[in-house]
Amino acid sequence: MGFIDVHAHLDMLETSPEETLALAKAQGVNKIVTIGTEPKDHPKVLSIAQKLYPEVYCTLGFHPHHGSEWNQESEKFLLDHLSDKEVIAVGEIGLDYYYNQSPKEDQKQAFRRMLEIAADAKMPVEIHTRDAEEDTVEILKEFKGKVTGLIHCFTGSAWLAQQSLDLGYNISFSGVVTFKNADDLRQTCEKIVPLDRLHVETDAPFLAPVPQRGKKNTPAFVVHTAAVVAQLKGISVERLLEQTNENARQLFPKIIW
Repeated sequence: MGFIDVHAHLDMLETSPEETLALAKAQGVNKIVTIGTEPKDHPKVLSIAQKLYPEVYCTLGFHPHHGSEWNQESEKFLLDHLSDKEVIAVGEIGLDYYYNQSPKEDQKQAFRRMLEIAADAKMPVEIHTRDAEEDTVEILKEFKGKVTGLIHCFTGSAWLAQQSLDLGYNISFSGVVTFKNADDLRQTCEKIVPLDRLHVETDAPFLAPVPQRGKKNTPAFVVHTAAVVAQLKGISVERLLEQTNENARQLFPKIIW
Protein backbone atom coordinates (compact mmCIF):
# COMPACT_ATOMS: atom_id res chain seq x y z
CA MET A 1 0.00 0.00 0.00
CA GLY A 2 1.29 3.45 -0.89
CA PHE A 3 0.14 7.04 -0.89
CA ILE A 4 -2.23 8.50 -3.46
CA ASP A 5 -1.51 11.95 -4.87
CA VAL A 6 -5.07 13.14 -5.38
CA HIS A 7 -4.16 16.13 -7.57
CA ALA A 8 -1.31 16.45 -10.07
CA HIS A 9 -0.88 17.68 -13.64
CA LEU A 10 1.13 14.96 -15.34
CA ASP A 11 0.69 16.59 -18.74
CA MET A 12 2.61 19.65 -17.49
CA LEU A 13 5.67 17.81 -16.20
CA GLU A 14 9.00 17.65 -17.99
CA THR A 15 9.35 13.92 -17.30
CA SER A 16 7.14 11.44 -19.12
CA PRO A 17 4.10 10.09 -17.26
CA GLU A 18 5.77 6.69 -17.15
CA GLU A 19 8.95 8.09 -15.61
CA THR A 20 6.96 10.25 -13.20
CA LEU A 21 4.99 7.21 -12.02
CA ALA A 22 8.18 5.17 -11.58
CA LEU A 23 9.79 7.95 -9.50
CA ALA A 24 6.64 8.21 -7.40
CA LYS A 25 6.44 4.47 -6.76
CA ALA A 26 10.07 4.46 -5.66
CA GLN A 27 9.03 6.87 -2.87
CA GLY A 28 5.93 4.89 -1.89
CA VAL A 29 3.36 6.79 -3.95
CA ASN A 30 1.41 4.18 -5.87
CA LYS A 31 -1.57 6.07 -7.28
CA ILE A 32 -1.92 9.47 -8.95
CA VAL A 33 -4.90 11.51 -10.11
CA THR A 34 -4.00 13.70 -13.09
CA ILE A 35 -6.25 16.70 -13.66
CA GLY A 36 -8.08 18.05 -16.69
CA THR A 37 -8.41 21.83 -16.74
CA GLU A 38 -9.40 22.94 -20.27
CA PRO A 39 -10.48 21.61 -23.69
CA LYS A 40 -6.89 21.42 -24.95
CA ASP A 41 -5.66 19.13 -22.19
CA HIS A 42 -8.70 16.86 -21.80
CA PRO A 43 -7.73 14.36 -24.51
CA LYS A 44 -4.15 14.25 -23.22
CA VAL A 45 -4.95 13.66 -19.57
CA LEU A 46 -7.49 11.03 -20.54
CA SER A 47 -4.90 9.31 -22.72
CA ILE A 48 -2.37 9.33 -19.86
CA ALA A 49 -4.86 7.74 -17.49
CA GLN A 50 -5.92 5.16 -20.07
CA LYS A 51 -2.30 4.18 -20.67
CA LEU A 52 -1.30 3.92 -16.99
CA TYR A 53 -4.58 2.69 -15.48
CA PRO A 54 -5.15 1.40 -12.77
CA GLU A 55 -2.30 3.34 -11.13
CA VAL A 56 -3.16 6.67 -12.75
CA TYR A 57 -6.67 8.12 -12.94
CA CYS A 58 -7.93 11.46 -14.19
CA THR A 59 -10.56 14.15 -13.80
CA LEU A 60 -12.16 16.27 -16.50
CA GLY A 61 -13.30 19.81 -15.87
CA PHE A 62 -12.78 23.52 -16.44
CA HIS A 63 -10.38 25.46 -14.24
CA PRO A 64 -11.89 28.88 -13.49
CA HIS A 65 -9.18 30.48 -15.64
CA HIS A 66 -10.93 28.79 -18.58
CA GLY A 67 -14.51 29.50 -17.53
CA SER A 68 -15.14 31.67 -20.55
CA GLU A 69 -14.17 28.77 -22.85
CA TRP A 70 -17.08 26.65 -21.63
CA ASN A 71 -19.31 25.72 -24.57
CA GLN A 72 -21.56 22.95 -25.86
CA GLU A 73 -18.72 21.10 -27.58
CA SER A 74 -16.70 21.03 -24.38
CA GLU A 75 -19.71 19.90 -22.40
CA LYS A 76 -20.28 17.06 -24.86
CA PHE A 77 -16.70 15.81 -24.38
CA LEU A 78 -17.23 15.68 -20.63
CA LEU A 79 -20.58 13.95 -20.91
CA ASP A 80 -19.16 11.42 -23.37
CA HIS A 81 -16.23 10.47 -21.13
CA LEU A 82 -17.35 10.78 -17.51
CA SER A 83 -18.40 7.14 -17.58
CA ASP A 84 -14.92 5.99 -18.69
CA LYS A 85 -13.37 3.81 -16.01
CA GLU A 86 -10.33 6.09 -15.72
CA VAL A 87 -12.35 9.25 -15.02
CA ILE A 88 -13.08 9.50 -11.29
CA ALA A 89 -14.28 13.09 -10.80
CA VAL A 90 -15.35 16.36 -12.39
CA GLY A 91 -12.52 18.82 -11.95
CA GLU A 92 -10.70 21.02 -11.68
CA ILE A 93 -13.55 23.46 -11.27
CA GLY A 94 -14.26 26.49 -9.12
CA LEU A 95 -13.64 30.22 -8.83
CA ASP A 96 -10.45 32.30 -8.95
CA TYR A 97 -10.78 36.03 -8.34
CA TYR A 98 -7.04 36.51 -7.77
CA TYR A 99 -6.11 36.34 -11.45
CA ASN A 100 -9.59 36.79 -12.99
CA GLN A 101 -8.41 35.27 -16.27
CA SER A 102 -12.09 34.71 -17.06
CA PRO A 103 -14.82 37.19 -16.07
CA LYS A 104 -16.43 36.36 -12.73
CA GLU A 105 -19.86 35.70 -14.25
CA ASP A 106 -18.37 33.28 -16.78
CA GLN A 107 -16.58 31.48 -13.96
CA LYS A 108 -19.79 31.19 -11.96
CA GLN A 109 -21.78 29.96 -14.94
CA ALA A 110 -19.24 27.25 -15.77
CA PHE A 111 -18.88 26.28 -12.10
CA ARG A 112 -22.62 25.84 -11.63
CA ARG A 113 -23.01 23.88 -14.85
CA MET A 114 -20.21 21.46 -13.95
CA LEU A 115 -21.69 20.95 -10.49
CA GLU A 116 -24.98 20.13 -12.21
CA ILE A 117 -23.19 17.62 -14.42
CA ALA A 118 -21.47 16.07 -11.40
CA ALA A 119 -24.78 15.82 -9.57
CA ASP A 120 -26.47 14.15 -12.55
CA ALA A 121 -23.56 11.74 -13.01
CA LYS A 122 -23.30 11.09 -9.24
CA MET A 123 -19.60 11.89 -9.38
CA PRO A 124 -17.39 13.81 -6.94
CA VAL A 125 -15.66 17.07 -7.81
CA GLU A 126 -12.23 18.64 -7.24
CA ILE A 127 -12.58 22.34 -6.48
CA HIS A 128 -10.18 25.26 -6.86
CA THR A 129 -10.98 28.45 -4.96
CA ARG A 130 -8.81 31.53 -4.56
CA ASP A 131 -9.91 34.93 -3.25
CA ALA A 132 -13.50 33.81 -3.84
CA GLU A 133 -14.50 32.17 -0.59
CA GLU A 134 -17.96 33.68 -0.13
CA ASP A 135 -19.10 33.04 -3.70
CA THR A 136 -17.66 29.52 -3.64
CA VAL A 137 -19.58 28.68 -0.48
CA GLU A 138 -22.81 30.24 -1.75
CA ILE A 139 -22.70 28.20 -4.95
CA LEU A 140 -21.79 24.99 -3.12
CA LYS A 141 -24.78 25.55 -0.83
CA GLU A 142 -27.01 25.32 -3.91
CA PHE A 143 -25.79 21.75 -4.38
CA LYS A 144 -25.71 20.63 -0.74
CA GLY A 145 -26.52 16.95 -0.51
CA LYS A 146 -26.23 16.53 -4.28
CA VAL A 147 -22.44 16.73 -4.82
CA THR A 148 -19.45 15.57 -2.81
CA GLY A 149 -15.77 16.16 -3.41
CA LEU A 150 -12.75 17.96 -2.10
CA ILE A 151 -11.37 21.45 -1.90
CA HIS A 152 -7.99 20.87 -3.48
CA CYS A 153 -4.73 22.60 -2.49
CA PHE A 154 -6.49 24.22 0.43
CA THR A 155 -5.00 27.62 1.32
CA GLY A 156 -8.11 29.39 2.53
CA SER A 157 -9.36 30.67 5.84
CA ALA A 158 -10.47 28.67 8.85
CA TRP A 159 -14.00 29.88 7.98
CA LEU A 160 -13.80 28.34 4.51
CA ALA A 161 -12.49 25.08 5.94
CA GLN A 162 -15.40 24.80 8.37
CA GLN A 163 -17.98 25.82 5.77
CA SER A 164 -16.60 23.25 3.33
CA LEU A 165 -16.69 20.49 5.93
CA ASP A 166 -20.23 21.43 6.93
CA LEU A 167 -21.28 21.16 3.27
CA GLY A 168 -19.82 17.65 3.06
CA TYR A 169 -16.53 18.37 1.30
CA ASN A 170 -13.15 16.93 2.16
CA ILE A 171 -10.00 19.05 2.22
CA SER A 172 -6.68 18.36 0.51
CA PHE A 173 -3.38 19.87 1.61
CA SER A 174 -0.48 20.52 -0.75
CA GLY A 175 3.14 21.50 -0.20
CA VAL A 176 1.93 24.94 0.90
CA VAL A 177 1.34 23.48 4.37
CA THR A 178 5.13 23.01 4.68
CA PHE A 179 5.99 26.63 3.82
CA LYS A 180 7.55 28.89 6.45
CA ASN A 181 4.78 31.49 6.28
CA ALA A 182 1.90 28.99 6.47
CA ASP A 183 1.28 28.99 10.23
CA ASP A 184 -2.44 29.75 9.84
CA LEU A 185 -2.84 26.91 7.35
CA ARG A 186 -1.06 24.52 9.69
CA GLN A 187 -3.45 25.56 12.46
CA THR A 188 -6.38 24.80 10.17
CA CYS A 189 -4.94 21.39 9.35
CA GLU A 190 -4.25 20.59 12.99
CA LYS A 191 -7.36 21.99 14.65
CA ILE A 192 -10.20 22.07 12.14
CA VAL A 193 -9.91 19.32 9.49
CA PRO A 194 -10.63 15.88 10.96
CA LEU A 195 -8.44 12.99 9.97
CA ASP A 196 -11.24 11.20 8.16
CA ARG A 197 -11.87 14.20 5.85
CA LEU A 198 -8.25 14.92 4.89
CA HIS A 199 -6.11 14.25 1.79
CA VAL A 200 -2.61 15.11 0.59
CA GLU A 201 -1.55 16.17 -2.89
CA THR A 202 1.24 17.83 -4.85
CA ASP A 203 -0.52 19.96 -7.49
CA ALA A 204 2.62 19.11 -9.46
CA PRO A 205 4.47 20.76 -11.14
CA PHE A 206 3.58 23.62 -8.79
CA LEU A 207 4.22 24.27 -5.09
CA ALA A 208 7.04 21.86 -4.30
CA PRO A 209 7.13 21.23 -0.54
CA VAL A 210 9.98 21.83 1.86
CA PRO A 211 12.69 20.43 1.55
CA GLN A 212 12.24 20.44 -2.25
CA ARG A 213 11.41 24.16 -2.61
CA GLY A 214 12.75 25.67 -5.82
CA LYS A 215 12.38 22.44 -7.76
CA LYS A 216 9.64 21.40 -10.14
CA ASN A 217 7.12 19.51 -8.05
CA THR A 218 6.39 15.85 -8.81
CA PRO A 219 4.07 13.26 -7.23
CA ALA A 220 7.04 11.62 -5.48
CA PHE A 221 7.25 14.72 -3.27
CA VAL A 222 3.84 14.16 -1.69
CA VAL A 223 5.62 12.17 1.02
CA HIS A 224 7.14 15.41 2.35
CA THR A 225 3.72 17.01 2.70
CA ALA A 226 2.44 13.84 4.33
CA ALA A 227 5.23 13.94 6.91
CA VAL A 228 4.28 17.47 7.98
CA VAL A 229 0.57 16.69 8.07
CA ALA A 230 1.18 13.56 10.14
CA GLN A 231 3.22 15.58 12.61
CA LEU A 232 0.46 18.19 12.87
CA LYS A 233 -2.12 15.50 13.54
CA GLY A 234 0.12 13.74 16.08
CA ILE A 235 0.17 10.43 14.25
CA SER A 236 2.65 8.30 12.35
CA VAL A 237 3.09 8.65 8.60
CA GLU A 238 1.89 5.05 8.33
CA ARG A 239 -1.35 5.93 10.10
CA LEU A 240 -1.83 8.93 7.82
CA LEU A 241 -1.23 6.72 4.80
CA GLU A 242 -3.86 4.28 5.98
CA GLN A 243 -6.44 6.98 6.65
CA THR A 244 -5.89 9.07 3.52
CA ASN A 245 -6.21 5.96 1.40
CA GLU A 246 -9.47 5.13 3.14
CA ASN A 247 -10.68 8.70 2.59
CA ALA A 248 -9.86 8.45 -1.11
CA ARG A 249 -11.54 5.07 -1.29
CA GLN A 250 -14.74 6.57 0.11
CA LEU A 251 -14.62 9.73 -2.02
CA PHE A 252 -13.58 8.16 -5.34
CA PRO A 253 -15.36 4.80 -5.60
CA LYS A 254 -14.14 4.18 -9.17
CA ILE A 255 -10.53 3.77 -8.03
CA ILE A 256 -9.35 0.16 -7.89
CA TRP A 257 -7.35 -0.65 -4.75
